[in-house]
Amino acid sequence: MEERLSRSLSIFQRQRSGRGNGFLAATLPRPYNTENLLNDEPRRQQNGPIVMPRKHQLKQRIFGRAMILSMLALALIVSGCASRRPQTTAPATAPQPSAPSTSRPALPSTGARQTPATATPDEYTEQGVASWYGPQFNGRRTSDGEVYDMYQLTAAHRTLPFNAVVRVTNLRNGKQVNVRINDRGPFVANRIIDLSYSAAEAIGMVGPGTAEVRLDVMAGPDPNLGFFGVQVGAFQVKENAERLQRQLSVRYTPVTIAEFDSPNDVFYRVRAGRLPSEAAAHELATQLQQQDGAVAFVVRLDE
Repeated sequence: MEERLSRSLSIFQRQRSGRGNGFLAATLPRPYNTENLLNDEPRRQQNGPIVMPRKHQLKQRIFGRAMILSMLALALIVSGCASRRPQTTAPATAPQPSAPSTSRPALPSTGARQTPATATPDEYTEQGVASWYGPQFNGRRTSDGEVYDMYQLTAAHRTLPFNAVVRVTNLRNGKQVNVRINDRGPFVANRIIDLSYSAAEAIGMVGPGTAEVRLDVMAGPDPNLGFFGVQVGAFQVKENAERLQRQLSVRYTPVTIAEFDSPNDVFYRVRAGRLPSEAAAHELATQLQQQDGAVAFVVRLDE
């Protein structure tokens, strides 16, 4: 727009100086129309220049100055508008999506006390006779405080830690099942594990009732850690348990009584020793059998 105004102003100045007649033709009074002036050009050459009246010259000067001032004012206004550019506000930054979490979600609780898994698969193996227990224990509390569900893949063991995962292989047919230890037992000679009904069914031993099996610890707490003792008796009458406790306390320490609520009745289990390894507990069990004639079972002391 400034360029157009400058061009218009130049044209106006040329017309005033006699180098154009378009603007003058539009602004002079009718008696001095440029058309007449152009037609009178031969006469001017003959008779000399035509002198316009002083009154019209004054009007033309005033009008010309007014036009110049108007154009200058318009140029200032335009330049001022050009300098005042509208300010724009930057759009708000869109919220960035948060990075997906790489952390793993917590596993659901099994209802048992959770212990870090430190066992090495197949490091602990054991071979012996397995049995199973079902309806008469179903719905009762296990040794770790859970409610026993015969349709879950669980088992009872005397020395393996709670939550240990054990692979049980039936040596008769080769069938296998993984179970979680959540109970203590069996307290029957020549048996190493009691399976739930579903676990026994999985390896085909519900009908026979027992089977020769191999145990392999697959996961769970380290079976070598903890304290072990020897169970030397279980009594329904508490006084009988206390009598045996006094007798054994003369040669062994400590001797404790653990109460167990079975489906048939409450039993009071007498246990001797508190040893840091299962091997040491087995030595004590051999001593108790030979010197005291006790039926001894090595057990883990759960605290």
